Amino acid sequence: MISAVVWLLICGPVVNTSSDFDTEIMPVLTRSGCNVGSCHGAAAGRGGFHLSLLGGDVDADYSAIVQQFEGRRINLAHPEKSLLLRKPTLEVDHEGGHAIQPEGAERLLSWIAAGAPRVRARTLKNFECDASHHLVEQIGEQVALRAVAHFDHGTSEDVSAWTVFVATDPATVTLDASTRTATILRRGQHTIIARYLDRVIPIRIALPLSDVPVDHSREPIANFIDEHILRTLTDLRLTVSPVADDATYLRRVTLDLIGRLPTREETVAFLAGDGDASTRRRERVDRLLESDTFAKYWTYHVLNLLRVVPTPNDRHAAQAYHTWMLQQIRNRVPMNQIARELLTAVGDTHQVGPANFSRSSPDARAQAELVSRAFMGVRMQCANCHNHPLDRWTQDDYHGLAAVFARLERGEVVKLTRQGAVTNVRTGERAIPRIPGLRYLPVDEDGRETLADWLASPENPYFARSFVNRLWRGAFGRGLVEPPDDMRATNPATHPELLDHLAFDFIEHGYDLRHTLRRIVNSVTYARSGATDNVNRDDDRFYSHALQRPLEPAVLADALYDATGVSDTYGDEPKGTRAVELVDILTPSEALDTLGRCSRNESCENVLVSGSLPTKLHQLNGDLVNRKVVSPDGYLHRLLATNAETADIVADIYLRALSRPPTDTERDYWLEQIFAAELDHRVQILEDIQWGVLNCSEFLLNH
Repeated sequence: MISAVVWLLICGPVVNTSSDFDTEIMPVLTRSGCNVGSCHGAAAGRGGFHLSLLGGDVDADYSAIVQQFEGRRINLAHPEKSLLLRKPTLEVDHEGGHAIQPEGAERLLSWIAAGAPRVRARTLKNFECDASHHLVEQIGEQVALRAVAHFDHGTSEDVSAWTVFVATDPATVTLDASTRTATILRRGQHTIIARYLDRVIPIRIALPLSDVPVDHSREPIANFIDEHILRTLTDLRLTVSPVADDATYLRRVTLDLIGRLPTREETVAFLAGDGDASTRRRERVDRLLESDTFAKYWTYHVLNLLRVVPTPNDRHAAQAYHTWMLQQIRNRVPMNQIARELLTAVGDTHQVGPANFSRSSPDARAQAELVSRAFMGVRMQCANCHNHPLDRWTQDDYHGLAAVFARLERGEVVKLTRQGAVTNVRTGERAIPRIPGLRYLPVDEDGRETLADWLASPENPYFARSFVNRLWRGAFGRGLVEPPDDMRATNPATHPELLDHLAFDFIEHGYDLRHTLRRIVNSVTYARSGATDNVNRDDDRFYSHALQRPLEPAVLADALYDATGVSDTYGDEPKGTRAVELVDILTPSEALDTLGRCSRNESCENVLVSGSLPTKLHQLNGDLVNRKVVSPDGYLHRLLATNAETADIVADIYLRALSRPPTDTERDYWLEQIFAAELDHRVQILEDIQWGVLNCSEFLLNH
């Protein structure tokens, strides 16, 4: 590395009086790693020198560099002796080691020689990379990384040298900073994040998972979902699994749309149906979407998303909230309109159901965080103490969004007051209400209305994308963006074009929940079998086959009821109440506690569902399943009381729990076990059969 002094002796100072601090000097510091969290961008800085994290506060950074400590970091008389240059080039001791490259040293030296001015000559308008998606053919292949910045006045510049490129998984891609190339180490789809100033964009590089090309041109296509998925599978050379049989599809779609198992009668009728299978499936989907059970199940889903926990000793408010949401889903109210009502409602929470949304957050900051997660799919709380290191959100965005809700009084009656403010910890002053990433709002107006108008409009890029991503996750077991409340440029979708198409389609059809769900579950992609081959067996994100998904606790509790005919007790609720219909998520229930229900104090989207070791042990040995199996009120013992044929009883167990009859092998095996036993052991063996079915993965999973 050539030092700043040697560079000056060889070349002399390159004076550039038009150096723009924001777009020419700050990128040098970011590219050199000076303002990352492990260096001077840490909360307390490093070595007495504090820079904003990744250049989030340019004004403060200029002051720290040029003015702090009487300007000791900048030597205008002898630019080459400036500490800003001598430390990162190791001319004097530097705890951070060698940090700056020759071209960076040249640019800093030129700027200091020009008087270290605070020139603002241009504004960044757009940032892009040469290609956002590369397809390579072999391990070890290199991809050149090129970035271009577009400024106001129509000027553009190759900023590759000042762009930070980072692989999301360094084990799959290595980066050479000097040549700005990426070398691919593994098969699959990989992501490199490119950062310039406050802009971050993903670069996708795909290396096919097989050497053998695949031809999906003859695969059936139901809608645009299949087109997008097959295009990616073709690029990755992944084979596709066949479409699942009718029994598997029926169970899968019924659980996904109404959170219930199909009844024995529904299963028998569907499997015996005449005509085209795809027509019968579409008709079944339509009936499920129009059922009241659908409305109840998706009310449960939405209230989970909103983290609705009744205020202690106030069941009336909880009931009003639940009743209102159920009415919205039943009446097909557009989802953006529901969001708008929740954001703006005030009044007596016993009478005005949506007013409970504001009451469910203890303060303005908590409400801002809930709004950003639930309605935008964004974790904005990272911008509380500093600008978000992985996204575009600033402290002004975070505190400005909180300020929108600062004047709310959150009692039994939610109302807007004249007073109320939050402090912007960056400035120490009252935060100005703000639509995140967009604009400030008048301090003396109720910003909730403006925020709601923006959030509910087609121009808002966040609401539709986050909502359809959650619907996709519910149907496939993982989101196109995962986790679903962490949508950002540095966490790109596996299929970004598909996500955009789904969001556009959702908006075009009036933010209709049922429309998008119908679109998803009628696709061939959704209907694929979980069976795999040697090529696609390791695919966990490209949808070449169905993924197995554990049933969430409330759905599993209801499935045990459906399969056995024996309900659980939920507090003082009437017998037969379903877990997904509970108004109070914390209603006393040993069954839900055992299965690991979510308390809604945190997001329920990332909770381990029905799969922990204590849950498994209880299912195997505890009362949760055993009491249902031996209950005289259960389907099994009711059939035994009618002296039904043994083969019919075995078939009934399978049809109710697994939504299919037993295979010939299964039926023959169980009948052999029963007839080989003593007569008085027949009941016990049938109970064991039901117990085994209820504990098998085929029952515990949606597949």
